[in-house]
Parts: sequence; structure tokens; C-alpha cells
Amino acid sequence: MRKVLLLTIGMFALGFDAYVIAGLLPNMGTTFKISASQTGQAVSVFTLCYALAAPIFATLLAGKPMRRILVLALLIFSLGNGASALASSFSMLLMARAIAGIGAGLYSPLAAAAAASLVPMQKRGHALGMTLGGMSTGTVIGVPLGLIIAEHLDWHATLWFITALGLIAMIGIVIWFPSFPASAPPSLRQRVAMMTNGRVAAIVGITFMTSMASLGLYTYIATILDNLADIPIITPYLWAWGIGGVVGSFSIGTLIDRTGRPDLLMAGILAIMALAMFSLPFVFPFPMLSFLPFILWGAMGWASQAPQQHELLRLQPNHGAAAVALNSSANYLGSAIGSALGGMVMLAGLAPSRLPFAAGCLVLVTLLGQWRIVSSKRNRGQARKNMKNQMQ
Repeated sequence: MRKVLLLTIGMFALGFDAYVIAGLLPNMGTTFKISASQTGQAVSVFTLCYALAAPIFATLLAGKPMRRILVLALLIFSLGNGASALASSFSMLLMARAIAGIGAGLYSPLAAAAAASLVPMQKRGHALGMTLGGMSTGTVIGVPLGLIIAEHLDWHATLWFITALGLIAMIGIVIWFPSFPASAPPSLRQRVAMMTNGRVAAIVGITFMTSMASLGLYTYIATILDNLADIPIITPYLWAWGIGGVVGSFSIGTLIDRTGRPDLLMAGILAIMALAMFSLPFVFPFPMLSFLPFILWGAMGWASQAPQQHELLRLQPNHGAAAVALNSSANYLGSAIGSALGGMVMLAGLAPSRLPFAAGCLVLVTLLGQWRIVSSKRNRGQARKNMKNQMQ
């Protein structure tokens, strides 16, 4: 698990970067004199480039020494954040965020696949949960810390801090991570078969819709809180969301290993996430309850990735990195589209206070899709059992 911890440090830097931007959007809007819906595109471009980079680079660089690819990814990620801090215009900022997203898209799925390959099968869920826990810890610790840095200095200083973290993680991998080749890349025919496989497509589709609702909503958390309850200081709510994320991401791996039913766990995750989103606008008159939806939302959002990755690694054991990259791509493509749609509907006149309801409805639709996956799996298991009884 010590080697998995090295990967987790890099994921910490990614989590810090990916989620602190939502809290920095008001400051960025003031700097560049643009609206909240426009600054939200700084999140969209990062996540879109992440989504596109994950499957492309998983193919181009598969088979190369894993340590070399991880180091390259963190170097690109750090350069993108340094350029973001130096951006003198919003256009330059978007280009820099795109570079950072490419680095993240290269690192994250490979780190998950590497973590799974470093441990026995019975500990795979724990390893996946640990790497995702690194990203969620980056959120719970990094995001409030980044906002404090921005408050006392400015948002540029926060991005410089993330740049330094990325470089530290890169140096750690250079010194201590073992050098071994990644799995051979799947052929074009195998890759097409993977993407057209109904079971793989269903899992990836659930990931996409979950991310579109959860991460898309998170992009506008500052705007939503201001509109709902005139809350200008969002740090405590980001803490609540991040703490929930840490609990969810670190505990889900153990639940997967103990139950052996990641599909059922995913259905439960979606049900609780929908409940949290629908209740969010109603809790602010009750101070003791106002943080609970954020804790549940964060926990379920972060916990949702490990069951999906576990199922894909089971379905595609020979091409784990490519399967996880496809899922990561769907996750961040959903975030990019969710962020863009949130900005569009607000420009069209929808009040930010209505966004949690829209996201909750999308999660309910996703839950129906996940339940169909559960039912299909149960039916296949029953069919195999009947066939076995007939043969006896």
C-alpha cells in the first residue's frame, strides 16, 4: 500500500486543483470583469480537456513505463497551473486550464489502474478507494486552504501553490515509485468492441450522467448559496462537501470488498445523492441541518467512482487502464457538459436556487438506469444458475 500512497499524493494535487476553481470563480470574475456563467467555463474547459485526454493518451502511451507517464502527466499538470497563475486575460486562463486538464486526464485513470495492479484482487476496492480518497482529501483540505490563500493574497497565489504541489508529487514518484510497463494497448478492434459492449456502455453512461448532475452543480455552488440565503462566505459548506467526500471515498472500497456488489452500492449512492440535492434549498432556516445535504452530496459523489471502476476492471481485465480511462473521460465530460448547461440555463433566466432541483431530477433518471443494470445482472445470474441445474 506504500506504493499506492505515492499515487494518492498526486491525486491530492488533482483534487485540490479541480475543485478549488469553483470557489475562486467570483474572484476571477472580478479580475476579468465577467459574469458567473462566463467564469464557469474555466471549469468546463478543464474538465472537457480532461475527458478528451484520458482515452487518447491511454492509447498512445499504453505499454510505456508507467512511472515515466505519471511523471510526464504531473509535469504537464504543473505547467498548466503555473500558466493559469500568469494569465493576463480570461482567454489565456482558459488555454492554461486546458493544459492542466490534459495533465490531469493523463494522470488520474493511469493512477487508478496502477493502484489496482499493485494489490491482490481482494484488496482492489480498497486501493481504488484510497486513490480516490487522495483526490477527495485534496478537496477537503486543499479547497478551503486555497480560498484562505486567495482571501489573504489573491487567486493567483492559490494556483501557484497547486503548481508547487504537483511538482512535489512528481518528484516523489521519480524517487520512490517502481518502474514497470503499463499493459499493452488494446487494438482498434478491441477498443471499438469495448465501447460498443452494452454492459461497458451502460456503466460509463451512468458515470456520465452522475457527473453531469453532481460536478455540474458543484461548479455554481458559490452562486447558489448567495442566491438561496445571501451567504457570501462559502468555505464552511465546501468543508462539509469535502469532509463527506473523504468519508465516502475512503469507505466505499471496504464496502465493495465486503459486499461484492458494486452495482447495488451504486444504486444506493444515487438514491442518497438525489435526496441530498432535493433537500438542499430547504435546510438553511435550520443552522444545525444546513450542512447535512452538502456532507451527503459530497460523500455520494466521491463514492460513486470506485464501484464503476471496479465493475469495468472486472469486465475488461486485460485492458484495465483503457477501461478506467474511458470511465474517467465520461466522468469529466459529464462535468464539463453539466457546467456548461448550468451557465446556459442561468443566462436563459433560471434562478440559481433552482439548479439543485434540476440536478436532483437528473440523478433520479440515472438511478432508474442503474436499477436496470442491477436487474439485468441478477437475471443473468439466475439464468446461469438455471443452466447449471439443468446440466446436473
